[in-house]
Formats: sequence, structure tokens, C-alpha cells
Amino acid sequence: MTTEFCSALDTGRARSNNEDSVAIDEGTSLAVLADGMGGYNAGEVASQMATSFIVRELGRWLQEAGAQAGDADVRRAMDICVDNANRAIFNAANANPQYAGMGTTLVVAVFRESRVIVGHVGDSRAYRMRAGRLQQITRDHSLLQEQIDAGLITPEQAAFSANKNLVTRAVGVEDTVLLEMHPHDVMPGDLYLLCSDGLSDMLDDGAIGRLLAACGESLDEGCRTLIDAANAAGGRDNISVILVRVSGGSGASGRSWWPFRR
Repeated sequence: MTTEFCSALDTGRARSNNEDSVAIDEGTSLAVLADGMGGYNAGEVASQMATSFIVRELGRWLQEAGAQAGDADVRRAMDICVDNANRAIFNAANANPQYAGMGTTLVVAVFRESRVIVGHVGDSRAYRMRAGRLQQITRDHSLLQEQIDAGLITPEQAAFSANKNLVTRAVGVEDTVLLEMHPHDVMPGDLYLLCSDGLSDMLDDGAIGRLLAACGESLDEGCRTLIDAANAAGGRDNISVILVRVSGGSGASGRSWWPFRR
């Protein structure tokens, strides 16, 4: 499999600063997106710490491990990197009063041959577009999602809820964090979208799917089209997107490989 990446960020129409951050390592087929939270510029600090730390450390491990690493090894490496990033952000927040309470959501994807391993914390999302059908492949860690799961509200009612931005899990707000991870099969022609809630709160899944289907072969055009549409719908938050197109054939996975240390 081969992967093509494109990313874009936009402040939106209501904010004066951008607390989203994205990072890509094309050499190891790694993509990371974070949406920060906190007063002043603390959210921006948290999201940039998360993306830069993870793309650097996990990217280095993936480069060294190569095809010899099995999926279990990659998942463990992702977990350790996110745990270390969480501790770094948590410690920075406790050491600097201006950063008190800062944290960030996170979604990270590692593409390897015929599958992708996706990890996430909070309500930043990953989607897969396959054969013209868009599917959300992460499940929000949010109060709203818990209310939907409990049958207290319907997905249609959730679209108008005032609790959209209340996450139940975030990187850096406590000394430990649980990264939810799942592997997914990858097929040639798949298009993957990682995004912050600045996109998903402004556009429903149907609208996102139609825009991606209409963007043609240009990933850059797809990123810009999604951001323009979110701004046209109000742009109430920062907007960040990563698009990943998969092409080519598949190969066999390698044997287990594990030199990673905490």
C-alpha cells in the first residue's frame, strides 16, 4: 500500500487564535491531530506538545522498527508515546500557572500495509470513505456520546445540544490517560479523514461525505473544501483536517519486533 497525505488548519470565524495542531510523518505513514483546551494560549501549547512529541517519538520508533514490527508492537508503542506525551503536558500544566488545566484531544493513525491502527482521546475523529460511503471509525469520548449511548437523547437531538464540547477524556488533564485503539482493514481507494470538532460540529456526516465525494483526486482541494464549508456554516471553532488516500497493493505483516523503552 502507498499513502498520500494532506493537512490544513484554519482559525475559523469566531476565534482569534488557533488551538488545533497537526503533524504528519510521510516516511512512516503516521498522522497526528490534536485540539487543545485551556485559558489564554494554554490549549495551543498542549496540542502542539502532543503532536510534536508523538510524531517525533513514534515516528522514530516506526522508522527503526520498520516492517518487522507487528500490530501489537505498534499499539504498545502508540500507548507508550501517548502516555509520555500526557505526562509531559500534565507536568507542564502543574509547573506553570498560566498553563493550569490545559489539555488536548487527540487522534493518531499509523498506516501499515493492509491496515491502519487508529488511536484517539476525546472528540477529535477519524472517518473512512470507501466506495462512496463515509463511516466514522472512532467513537467520541464525550458527555453527549454517553447520553446517546444511554438512550437519553437521539443523535438528531444531539445535533442541537449545548453539551457538544464536554469531553470525558483528554490528554494532559490527569497524570494518566487511556488511549482507545482499534485496527481497521485498508483497501486501495480508501480515503481517511482525521478532524477536530471544528469540522464535525459544523457539518454532519452526510455533508462531509458529499464534499469528499465531490473533491476529485486533489487532496488539497478536499481539505480546502471542507474548511470552507465549515466556515460557511458558522466557523464557530478552529478547524483542522488531515486527508489520507490509500493506493497500491497489500503485503504480508512482519514478525514481532520490540526495542521500545519507556
